[in-house]
Amino acid sequence: MTSSPDASRPTPTPDPAAPPAGAPRWTRYVACGDSFTEGLWDAPAGPDAPLRGWADLLASHLSRRRTAAGLAPLEYANLAVRGRLMRPILTEQVPAALAMEPDLVSIVGGGNDILRPAVDVDGVAADLERTVAAVRARGVDVLLSTGFDARESPLVRATRMRAGVFNAHVWSIARRQGAYVVDPWGMRSLLDWRLWSEDRIHLTTDGHARVSQAALVALGLPPDREDWDDPLAPLPPVPRMVQARADARWLREYAYPWATRRLRRTSSGNLRVPKRPDLAPVE
Repeated sequence: MTSSPDASRPTPTPDPAAPPAGAPRWTRYVACGDSFTEGLWDAPAGPDAPLRGWADLLASHLSRRRTAAGLAPLEYANLAVRGRLMRPILTEQVPAALAMEPDLVSIVGGGNDILRPAVDVDGVAADLERTVAAVRARGVDVLLSTGFDARESPLVRATRMRAGVFNAHVWSIARRQGAYVVDPWGMRSLLDWRLWSEDRIHLTTDGHARVSQAALVALGLPPDREDWDDPLAPLPPVPRMVQARADARWLREYAYPWATRRLRRTSSGNLRVPKRPDLAPVE
């Protein structure tokens, strides 16, 4: 005996506003943050070319999938500025982002705060959660990010415990507020120094490309490349003398200027403005 369909069960009505299967639902995306989101040092067209970065790449991926499904391109703005602490990101960039009426906002910061030994990580996280709650209350989706695992860095690894506490807060905030999280801390590929620029703080072009794939996964979308988190092929050990010379150059060209700016209470982002301050379709 075969069972008949339940005539009392209503047939679901398709949502006419829903995007086609596989197409991202977001129409307006605004990225907020510091140098990571600004895109240092992803300049594939040359050192003097405009910076790109993981958020720009994510916007491009989302837009391309929308247009492939017959939808309008994604509109995108990037308000991130290098050197910004969490408080200015939350009090200056996020309100400007919300004024554009987006349906997706990425709020990625805290790295510059964590570099400071006296930082109140719990306070930074509390500020972040208040902002995320306010953004979610407006029906806007939020993408957050963990910090990087700096265990391979001779100096920056001193911040590893602070970064771990901040990451735990990020995951808890996302759970409570219904946000998405991209997880650079958990990316095995980013433990390879070949994905980091000469300053050892910012990613290379391939590093940003891999994080953009991780962001797609975080948003519940399939990645464009399956190897986004695969470790790179191993290289022979670097001779000790060669490594010592590289470390000395890094201290002279990057660590010393950074420490000098901290003593002078200046930032690499002073007088800088966002590279893409207005919403525009992604080409």
